[in-house]
Amino acid sequence: MADRKELLLIMNPKAGTMLAPKHLAEIINGFSGAGYLTKVLMTTGHGDARQFAAEYGGDVDTVVVSGGDGTLNEAIDGLISGGHKTKLGYIPAGSTNDFANSIGLPKGINECVDTIIKGNAKPVDIGSFNGRYFSYVASFGAFTSVTYSVPQNIKNIFGHTAYVMSGVTELANLKSVYARITADKGTENEKVLEGKYLIGAVCNSKSIGGILRLDKLDVDMNDGLMEVMMVKMPRDILDLSDIATSMLSGNFNSHQIETLSAHEVTVEIESGVHWTLDGEYEEGAELCEIKTVQSAVQLIR
Repeated sequence: MADRKELLLIMNPKAGTMLAPKHLAEIINGFSGAGYLTKVLMTTGHGDARQFAAEYGGDVDTVVVSGGDGTLNEAIDGLISGGHKTKLGYIPAGSTNDFANSIGLPKGINECVDTIIKGNAKPVDIGSFNGRYFSYVASFGAFTSVTYSVPQNIKNIFGHTAYVMSGVTELANLKSVYARITADKGTENEKVLEGKYLIGAVCNSKSIGGILRLDKLDVDMNDGLMEVMMVKMPRDILDLSDIATSMLSGNFNSHQIETLSAHEVTVEIESGVHWTLDGEYEEGAELCEIKTVQSAVQLIR
C-alpha cells in the first residue's frame, strides 16, 4: 500500500442544486476502487477552496474540485499561487458550468469520476487579472454583476433562467463604460479598441453564463490566447435588438460587437467599474492587466 495514490477532493456542498454531497459515498468509492486514498475537505465560505488548494495541493497526486465555476476558480488560483503542478480533476456541480462545457466534460457525477480515473491530464490556459488567476472569463458592464448578485437559492431553482431574469431588470438602467483596450501592446500584432461599451469580456471559453455561445470565435483552450469581446453602447432600441440577436445566435456579426484574440490585454477604464471573474466579484482598477498563462493547469479530461 506504500505506493497508493493520494487524492484531495475539495467539495462545495452549496453549489448548484446541492446534488454532489448526496453522491459523496459513490464518489469516494469510485476513487478508492481505482487505488486512490481520498481526503475530503468541504468549503464553508468564500476563499476556502483557494486556501485548501494552496495549502494541501502539493501533498497529493490529484486535486479534484466538486462545485461550480467559482469554486474551480478558487482552487486553480490556489494551485498556481502555491506553485503546485498537481493534476486537476473537475466534477461540475454549479448552476452554469461554463468551463466544464467548454472542455467537454460529461454532465453526470459518476461519469465525471470515471473521466478523472481513466482520462489524461492535458494543459489548459489560465487568465491572470492584475495577478489574480481566473479560469475562463473576466468581464465588466451590464449584466455581469448578475452572476454574483443573484442569490444561490434562486440560481438553484431557476438555473440559467435566473441570469436572464435578473438581466432583464437592468435593461431600463443600461449604462455605458468608457474603456481603451490595447491588445498585445508593443508587438506587431498590437490592436487598440476605444469607446463607450455596454459589456466587455476577456475569455477562454466556449460559453458565458450558460447563455452566450462563443463556438464561432474559434476558441482554443490552450493556444496562449484569450478572446476579447467588446459590445458598444447601443444608440437606440434597434442597436440593442441587433446586439441581442447577434450574441444569442453566436455569430457576433453585429457592427456593435468588436472581437479579437490576444496574449495580453491592457484595459484603461473609468474609475469605479467592478469586474466579474468566473462569476465572482472582483474589485476594479483604472488600469487592468490581463495576461494568458499558457498551459498553467494540467486538467484531466
